[in-house]
Amino acid sequence: MFLTITTTGTHDRPATDLGFLLHKHPDKAQVFRTAQGNAHVFYPEAGTERCTAALLLDVDPVALVRRGRGKGRGGAPDAALAQYVNDRPYAASSLLAVALGGVFSSALKGRCPARPELPEQPRELRVEIPVLPARGGAALVHRLFAPLGWRTVVAEPVALDAAFPEWGDSRYVRLVLEGELRLADALNHLYVLLPVLDDAKHYWVAPDEVDKLLRAGDGWLADHPEHPLITARFLSRRWGLTRQAMERLELVRLAEADGTVVEELDNAVDETHDTEDRPVPLAAQRRTALLAALRAAGAQRVLDLGCGQGQLVQELLKDPAFTEIVGVDVSVRALTAAARRLRLDRMGERQSSRVTLRQGSLTYTDKGLTGYDAAVLSEVIEHLDLPRLPALEYAVFGAARPRTVLVTTPNVEYNVRWESLPAGHARHGDHRFEWTREEFRSWARSVAERYGYGVAFEAVGTDDPEVGPPTQMAVFSLTAPTDHPATGTTGTTGTPGAPETTANTPATTPKEERAV
Repeated sequence: MFLTITTTGTHDRPATDLGFLLHKHPDKAQVFRTAQGNAHVFYPEAGTERCTAALLLDVDPVALVRRGRGKGRGGAPDAALAQYVNDRPYAASSLLAVALGGVFSSALKGRCPARPELPEQPRELRVEIPVLPARGGAALVHRLFAPLGWRTVVAEPVALDAAFPEWGDSRYVRLVLEGELRLADALNHLYVLLPVLDDAKHYWVAPDEVDKLLRAGDGWLADHPEHPLITARFLSRRWGLTRQAMERLELVRLAEADGTVVEELDNAVDETHDTEDRPVPLAAQRRTALLAALRAAGAQRVLDLGCGQGQLVQELLKDPAFTEIVGVDVSVRALTAAARRLRLDRMGERQSSRVTLRQGSLTYTDKGLTGYDAAVLSEVIEHLDLPRLPALEYAVFGAARPRTVLVTTPNVEYNVRWESLPAGHARHGDHRFEWTREEFRSWARSVAERYGYGVAFEAVGTDDPEVGPPTQMAVFSLTAPTDHPATGTTGTTGTPGAPETTANTPATTPKEERAV
């Protein structure tokens, strides 16, 4: 992860004053050990007229795991081993924001004992970050930085693969900011907005994050037109903390006055249920509907396929009627987060015997997944490329063949009701498709007919009379014998009747991308 800060100056006000402001001498290259790896600070150029300071964060993936993220019981994968053969690239994110806060702490606070007059002086600044995740695209980058006094905001999309321009742009941008600001203000903007653009925190979001947000956002966050989005994303959409931050900033009153609502568009967040009267998040409504359907089916042994960070597994564990719960995901990182959520390392023996977390691709058959009462695919199918969908269908309905299969997916018709979702955009940047109600039902009926299932449909969330519910659910019930001819011979990928797949080309899902 790489960031540069450049300033210009004159003989009376030399650019090398940047060294005083950052508390880092321009003639030295310094290394600072952080919890995420080594942070290097150096100056590619340092003169009277122009001075550039660079921050390079060399992420240590093994150190990240050793902070307690790689431990797990109950079948959780050993994430630590994978890190030793890790050659993944890292883009600017909350890790870089944490490094900024640690390495430039005095500069963030506007302190300079040697030259106390410097922090209050606006300077001509240029900030550049070569690769920055931007969930929301270049338009959101402009909406976040432009109101903060930056004269120039450049968010240049990075091609998915320069060798294949027809593939289009990735979700990453090259960021360039130019303007005349106090250095402390510029650093605080970055500290808050880098994780907001990435829309992820690489560490547990504790209550003290509210204090960090308020300190860094002092003087600008309250008046920012995107303050609900900034607050919610910085605090990982934990409603209790978000509400607390907005109340302390007196933003709840402002948000209610202009009709602004912080919406949750996906289930990749951890909601904290408060006692206050507030709308039930859609992710929570999905889990309620899934649990009701599983109980109605009399399921005891349940597969959560694409379990992510274990929200549904956690709910299933609360009900002793579910005697065996298996969470499956392709992402080691997601499974490690699930193990932390479930506290597998502290779980009692009786409870831990009910749950297993295992890594696996849903487009490959697995004999270990056969014989279960029910399988859940919650917000999973839309993350697969359409050509890979038949492989998933066979692996679940043909090979694993549980008595009940529950599938939920977004209803694209409902997207017009999300005021915060730009027209034509999917709810999640990694959705390969989003279906209308008719498209989903057509697919579900076709799958049911091929594999010997009956299928019924249920609405999840408010069923709008014009566009339907936000989430649609199909409930598949096995009607044909286990050896239904459409399934072929249960076994490894490549058996007769199975869609053709290539063993060394696994499907890529958003969770897998986050792990990579």
